[in-house]
Amino acid sequence: MATADQIQRLSLPHLTYRHTAKPTPAKRKEARTASHRAAANDLRRNGLVVDGGRTRGGEEVRLLTAAGLAAAAIDLDRAPEEMGAMPRSGGRSGALHAMTVNETVIALICPKPDLGLLAGEPAAVVAAAQAAARAPGGIGTLPAYATEVALPVKGTWKNPAIGSPRADIVLTAPQAGVALLFIEVDNCTEEAPLVAAKFDKYKRFFLRQEKDTDGIEKPLWRTRWSAPEHDAAFERVHPPVLLVFHQIGRHSSKSQMARVAGLTRHHWQGRLHPEGGYHSYNGCIPIVATTLELLREHGPAGPAFWRFGRGHRQPLVEAIGNPRQDAYLARRRQAARQEQRRRAEREAAEREARRLVCADCGGKFSDDRWEAVGPHRDWSSHQSHPHLCEDCQDRAIAAEQRAEADEREHQEQERLRLEAEEQTAAQKAGGWFSRFRP
Repeated sequence: MATADQIQRLSLPHLTYRHTAKPTPAKRKEARTASHRAAANDLRRNGLVVDGGRTRGGEEVRLLTAAGLAAAAIDLDRAPEEMGAMPRSGGRSGALHAMTVNETVIALICPKPDLGLLAGEPAAVVAAAQAAARAPGGIGTLPAYATEVALPVKGTWKNPAIGSPRADIVLTAPQAGVALLFIEVDNCTEEAPLVAAKFDKYKRFFLRQEKDTDGIEKPLWRTRWSAPEHDAAFERVHPPVLLVFHQIGRHSSKSQMARVAGLTRHHWQGRLHPEGGYHSYNGCIPIVATTLELLREHGPAGPAFWRFGRGHRQPLVEAIGNPRQDAYLARRRQAARQEQRRRAEREAAEREARRLVCADCGGKFSDDRWEAVGPHRDWSSHQSHPHLCEDCQDRAIAAEQRAEADEREHQEQERLRLEAEEQTAAQKAGGWFSRFRP
């Protein structure tokens, strides 16, 4: 459910800076939204869109039909059950809530104009577009957002039980530091206890356990969305919820925040860690609040968000996180790495002190040599000179081999000498006896 103006600002933001020559704001809006209104009419003729009444400002509201939702699911690469259902009767009351939801999404995305499409526009227009393009970026793109998402406390995703909460917006943008964020929009028309009661339902949903496809039981929400696991030694925090108040109703947005914070304290209040100096939120729901005006003014990267229990506003990523705990864990990891390094250095020094030294050259054994001369079950692999290093062993073996060769040669020479002496002696003996032959 959206107006042509919202669709234009979200999909083609550069058109916001065109048609400045038109005499009135209404004429400028009519010119910059003409293509979107024409496209909506084409979709209506094909049964993908129907008229949804008008806002209190008189703008036409367009609704996607069931066929339109199916077509959008293809373009967004989403499953049909992730597209929600066709809204009904929203425009009869001015579609206040749906319009605020759309404005919240636009303020979070902060669409940037394409400056290349503004060539030839007046210098003041280009300067305004450049300022918008240089402003801090938003979070995610349109596919990162889903609206009217059922969160079943019982039943299934497609058929949630009565009493299940329905998130106005679910944001999944891990690349921007927001792995999973549930968003509730309030036009300051509901009483604070009714707003606070939604968190009782959220808590029931977060606590629901189901077996995943791997057979492991885990929180039901983890079977659909991904989010980083917390250190098991510390805490498991439920996904954060953002409240966006828009000052339309009779209640003050500031007083609504304060009252809802008081009524939901048992859901969000942490406990001071005795050593780390941070608050632990084990089993808690991080609840953050802002107004649509602050969100439009500062964007998600600015100080527009109040985390219940903290005394100042922060950017969204800081508000939904726990910087003090992160710093404490970082210090612990750094200390553990340093201790591991020191332990490794001590073990290395002790090992070096035990390292064998060559009895010949006095050099230390290499790791391979030390391993080779160590105790070994395979006695055939024992080294011949375990007290020597590899080089000295090679030289010793070579010397032994030369000595053995010399000894064999000496023995052979001695054998030949003895044989020669025996032969000479035999010849002499034969000559002497021949003199006495008759």
